[in-house]
Amino acid sequence: MSDQVVEFPVKIGRPRTTENTRLTKKQAEFVELVCTKEGELTLRECAEKAGYKGGSHTRAYELLNPRISPHVVAAVNARRKELAEKYAVDFGRHVKSLQIIRDRALEDGAYSAAVLAEHRRGMAAGLYVSRSEVRHSIDSMSKAEVEAALAEIKKSMGEKVIEGEVIESGSEVVEGVSHGFEGDPEGDPTDSD
Repeated sequence: MSDQVVEFPVKIGRPRTTENTRLTKKQAEFVELVCTKEGELTLRECAEKAGYKGGSHTRAYELLNPRISPHVVAAVNARRKELAEKYAVDFGRHVKSLQIIRDRALEDGAYSAAVLAEHRRGMAAGLYVSRSEVRHSIDSMSKAEVEAALAEIKKSMGEKVIEGEVIESGSEVVEGVSHGFEGDPEGDPTDSD
């Protein structure tokens, strides 16, 4: 029995695809559409535009499945990386783009747009400092903090502060408050003698 040679059946059909397998024209078109029209077209539409007419939904799934089409998935990843590098935002490119926008706006006579673009260039370069002020709500203050803040306001306003009693905003009658109309010494606007 040692003299017998065991033969394996010959593999018939297409060879297995790997990441190094070359793309067909349709696959290359599909890769380009998927990467450049992302968000604009569905995967099914990308497959249809690439030339996969029958079963485009299934074809799109198979093309983006790494077990079925690893070479297409590798090509999509490589193209996405290439596009990310091409359209990356860095300081030099950003400032240059703003300069181009400014120059075109000046040519068109759009001076406010030109000023805005130049301002943004200055902000990108760090020439302008953006400050913001955070004010605290009275709800988050203690009674002592509110009284101290009121005393500070009184001091800064001087004689302009009128002492009075706090009344509810929904009350209809306010005693001791004079609205004072010209020619009415009593200040009662409803009295018409």
